[in-house]
Amino acid sequence: MVNKLIKVIGAGLAGTETAWQIASLLQVQNITNYKVQLYEMRPQVKTPAHHTDKFAELVCSNSLGSEFITTARGVLIREMQHYKSIIINSAQKAKVPAGQALAVDRDIFAQEVTEKIESHPLIEVIREEFTEDLEKYIAGDDYIVFATGPLTSPDLAKKIQSLFKLINPQAKTDYLNFFDAAAPIVEESSINMDIAYKGSRYDKGLEEGEEGDYINCPFYSKAEFENFYNELINSQKAELKDFENENMRFFDACQPIEEIAAKGSQTLTFGPLKPVGLRDKRSPDKRAVAVVQLRQDNVVGSLYNIVGFQTNLKWSEQKRVFSLIPGLENLEIVRYGVMHQNIFINSPELLNQDLSLKISPSLQAERGNLPNESKIFFAGQITGVEGYTESAATGIVVARSIINSILGKDKFIMPEQTMLGSLVHYVTHCDPKRFQPINSNWGLLNKNPETLEKQYRKNKKLRYEYLAQQALAALQGETLSMFIVV
Repeated sequence: MVNKLIKVIGAGLAGTETAWQIASLLQVQNITNYKVQLYEMRPQVKTPAHHTDKFAELVCSNSLGSEFITTARGVLIREMQHYKSIIINSAQKAKVPAGQALAVDRDIFAQEVTEKIESHPLIEVIREEFTEDLEKYIAGDDYIVFATGPLTSPDLAKKIQSLFKLINPQAKTDYLNFFDAAAPIVEESSINMDIAYKGSRYDKGLEEGEEGDYINCPFYSKAEFENFYNELINSQKAELKDFENENMRFFDACQPIEEIAAKGSQTLTFGPLKPVGLRDKRSPDKRAVAVVQLRQDNVVGSLYNIVGFQTNLKWSEQKRVFSLIPGLENLEIVRYGVMHQNIFINSPELLNQDLSLKISPSLQAERGNLPNESKIFFAGQITGVEGYTESAATGIVVARSIINSILGKDKFIMPEQTMLGSLVHYVTHCDPKRFQPINSNWGLLNKNPETLEKQYRKNKKLRYEYLAQQALAALQGETLSMFIVV
């Protein structure tokens, strides 16, 4: 008989992964007195970035990152596959050609996740904004997971902040923030393939005669590139509210293209427009000074997004300036780039390593009737991880933490030798004064490079292969074996 609830607030990447993992583990562990309630405020309440009411909607890029095991993101994807991730499983089913990257048709991907969640017998979907008083969860029987992402509604954000001040009054509880941006999506039919060409950098992974997965738009003329560059840095941006101007700070991986360009033209040619490794086989002797790449955005190949072109330009300016790119002179934009403010919490001060909310000793002493462990958890980008896979992966940790708690076991702590474990350790142990959003990266696993054998210190490929093997081997040694059958 179900008489207790696990409430997951937010049906983005982290929320759906958390809900799916918990519900599936309830089945595996034969826990019959709990069920999951998943709250999603869309479409009743909209956000500045979402366009649909589907779960796990990808609002920026359509790529979840490289699948190669010699990349940090590739290791994280493998770890998520180990736990039967609904996000990675759905991404594989919605995959589109993108070279090394796990890129998806964002509509098919969101539909796949939505259908799986809505059909799970232990998940009840509630389509409304969560408005309950949060204080009752401090000592209540129900669990609650905030996976509301960086676009948490203002009302709920205030409630969460009040909860922080109540449960951990000595901690710095102010929300932190950064700005994120999305790139335009264009119609494939509007790309001039007499100028543009298909190809992958260095022809990686291609068989003889294959074209490659990206559409490349080359600047062969230095004057043509300089004209584009000058128009870009002098173009008109969309207006921001006063409070946004005061708090303007970009996450490095999501800087608008115009902000990158403002640092000099070489930040483009050594960054998102680097021409190295790209050559049009129709004119192999011609060398480009810069190349703009477009990545397929849907299964049928009718839509492409401009890689690295996150932007806050006015829509009319996006059309004008990006039409100066060779091959895009007649581009038709179906979804313009936008920028929005994101928030995240000060996780090192507020969260335990299992991503549960810390209860201050002073509050324990004052109240006396509080449980030893909090039943309030956080998952996703609101914790300070950055990236689709990173956001979803934290749901795996939260799900197992909650199941451990229900079963009366020790806290679930991911091994720090894993990419996910090192990521969670960082966001819960970083210096709170210097805490900023972070992607998966090799530095998290390679904390003491001087201790590595000489061959790994000298050879980057060998080093990454070694660290990846160590990460995946660490998963085999878990003390809690809970695997979801799909």
